[in-house]
Amino acid sequence: METYIELAYLFSAVLFILGLKKLGSAKTARTGNNYSIVAMALAIVISLVSAGIIGPTQIIVGLLAGSLIGFVMAKRVEMTSMPQLVALFNGFGGIASTLVAYAELIKMQNAGTSPALDISITIMLSILIGTVTFTGSLIAFAKLQGILKGAPIVLPAHQALNLLLMLGIVAGSVLYIFNPPLVVWPLVVLLISAVFGITFVIPIGGADMPVVIALLNSYSGLAASATGFVLGNNVLIIAGALVGASGIILTNLMCVAMNRSVLNVLFGAVGTSDGDGSSDAPGGEQRNVTRYTGEDAAMIMDTINSVIIVPGYGLAVAQAQHILHEMTTILESRGVQVKYAIHPVAGRMPGHMNVLLAEANVPYDKLYEMDEINDEFQNTDLALIVGANDVVNPAARTKKDSPLYGMPILNVDYARTVMFVKRSLGAGFAGEANPLFFDEKTMMVFGDAKKVITDLVKGLKEG
Repeated sequence: METYIELAYLFSAVLFILGLKKLGSAKTARTGNNYSIVAMALAIVISLVSAGIIGPTQIIVGLLAGSLIGFVMAKRVEMTSMPQLVALFNGFGGIASTLVAYAELIKMQNAGTSPALDISITIMLSILIGTVTFTGSLIAFAKLQGILKGAPIVLPAHQALNLLLMLGIVAGSVLYIFNPPLVVWPLVVLLISAVFGITFVIPIGGADMPVVIALLNSYSGLAASATGFVLGNNVLIIAGALVGASGIILTNLMCVAMNRSVLNVLFGAVGTSDGDGSSDAPGGEQRNVTRYTGEDAAMIMDTINSVIIVPGYGLAVAQAQHILHEMTTILESRGVQVKYAIHPVAGRMPGHMNVLLAEANVPYDKLYEMDEINDEFQNTDLALIVGANDVVNPAARTKKDSPLYGMPILNVDYARTVMFVKRSLGAGFAGEANPLFFDEKTMMVFGDAKKVITDLVKGLKEG
């Protein structure tokens, strides 16, 4: 029986690896997700059955209840709230690892046994990482949801406080590891870790939330892997390690895309409260922009041969992805070449724009990463930016005192004509005014993205 269990775990681990591999491409992502679903279900069932914790009836009821909750949440949560949902899922994974590790600790205490040194260490790591992931994810959720302001919240002597909390965690962990019967110390570490998770995330601004979500996702995997060592569960170790490693890789890739280090993201306190900053031109001088309507934009669209669309968070807020796809269908029927340019940190979570456009059935081969499409802007008739700002702000190239300086951007300013669809002249989450708004070749079309593009589609059809 033990051999069969290990073989089932091995099969589950292989499915996890294949699933993660297929998640690397938009074309195979759904297949990868299905592989991972099967792997997780198999791992849960085998773990519970082999441990004799509950019977088949309870397992089936639990799986059905969890699936129903997940289905309802997936159907009801709007695309703009998807980052918050991901943040919550990260937190749930973290607190699950904490509770399992602590339960195992209590179980050993009640049995009158002391854990080995390696088990003591992994118990404390599970409690530390899992709890930090939980409270940190709640703060990320609150910032994204607007419960807390998105701007960095920096307390007096903030870094000194974090250092003091870390020293407390280390001291409590050491006291338990070398004297396991004193189970009060894991509880102390849990409480301090909960506070540290809060103070760790609150100074991070809204502009960096995609990186925070990726990092917390990695933490949830590391916590699960540590708990796997506590339980002696191989599939939990492997799955947690996969999540932890992939999360770290994704975090690093996003930092590279922003030309910033992880330390700068965590301690740089970059961002504004709501991404709706001053309407002043760069340098503080007041300048006017030329305002256009959806009908004006439609007239321009009638004259172009190529367009590159840059989606941003404003597109998700307006839920305009479907009408945007309708617009591109009309343009393509007239022989216009249409492409989408995806910046790695557009939106509020990794891959936010890809998921948003997939929901509208935009073909995968129309989506291009920044490195693939940046050289094409100079030969493009129109760059249409829908709800994006920081990822196209030319200040990132030249303004050395800007928080965006050095971040690779989409070269929309190289296009023959630039069209922004925005609600206002407000700055992005980095708080940096965009000089491109005031360029003579830029058309500013103000309003809700869905309404503006609906008017544009109407104009195209009438034309």
